[in-house]
Amino acid sequence: MARQAAPTSPRPGRGPRARGSWTPWLYLAPTLVVLGGLLVYPVYQLGLISFLEYTQAQVSGGEPTSFRGLDNYTELFADDRFWQVLLATVGFAAACVVCTLAVGCALAVLLTRVRAVPRLALTLAALGAWATPAITGSTVWLFLFDPDFGPVDRLLGLGDFSWTYGRYSAFLLVLLEVVWCSFPFVMVTVYAGIRAVPSEVLEAAALDGASPWRIWRSVLTPMLRPILVIVTVQSVIWDFKVFTQIYVMTGGGGIAGQNLVLNVYAYQKAFASSQYGLGSAIGVVMLLILLAVTLGYLRLLRRHGEEL
Repeated sequence: MARQAAPTSPRPGRGPRARGSWTPWLYLAPTLVVLGGLLVYPVYQLGLISFLEYTQAQVSGGEPTSFRGLDNYTELFADDRFWQVLLATVGFAAACVVCTLAVGCALAVLLTRVRAVPRLALTLAALGAWATPAITGSTVWLFLFDPDFGPVDRLLGLGDFSWTYGRYSAFLLVLLEVVWCSFPFVMVTVYAGIRAVPSEVLEAAALDGASPWRIWRSVLTPMLRPILVIVTVQSVIWDFKVFTQIYVMTGGGGIAGQNLVLNVYAYQKAFASSQYGLGSAIGVVMLLILLAVTLGYLRLLRRHGEEL
């Protein structure tokens, strides 16, 4: 009897599994093309200009563009003003993130404990704040806290106290507006995550005598960790690059620049002083800081065994 030939194994990379591995990328291709045009190319131009001597003279064509290498970054890091603004930006962004998460998570828990009508009213009010353009919200908040016509000073009995005159009071006013327009995202996202938690788990914790705070800390927080990671990273990105609220509510950075943050500082360098290379260098530094914070936060969670 003739010996049967052994079946040949398919070559690696030729089977259906290898072909199917490219299917997700085909679906993502249109999105990646759009992101490449809207994100990658502007970031490339930002990095390129940060290495050039690029002022109004070069923009108008009066002088040729020259390559400066790292001179823009050297000048930036040697400027004490930059480090002061960076420190203020980090502190302001951290305060905004903490307050936004606290308010959003607290209201998300509240939504699970009220009836349908109050829940609908609170949700619509929050979404209205979220949908309000930043420049409109900033103008409204300025009117509310205006020393002459605003109702807040009258209700608090502060007389003609100017919130935008002092450094810390101005930062506090901007922080309140930022939290007001940012907490709805946290509230809606966390509320959706809480609703996905099995009710039996929460009932068992309550029967064991756990307080609402204990249930949140020991039951909900571990189960909502992926969602909390998303809202935290998103809040860090949003609050670190705040521009409109600071620019509108403090008149471009406050008295003598006491309320400057990096985004407004970069705008002043690039457009008010026509130092586009230096302004681009500030933008690159901001980008690297945000990447480092986000990647460091995700790595810390993975080190503690969290699946994202």
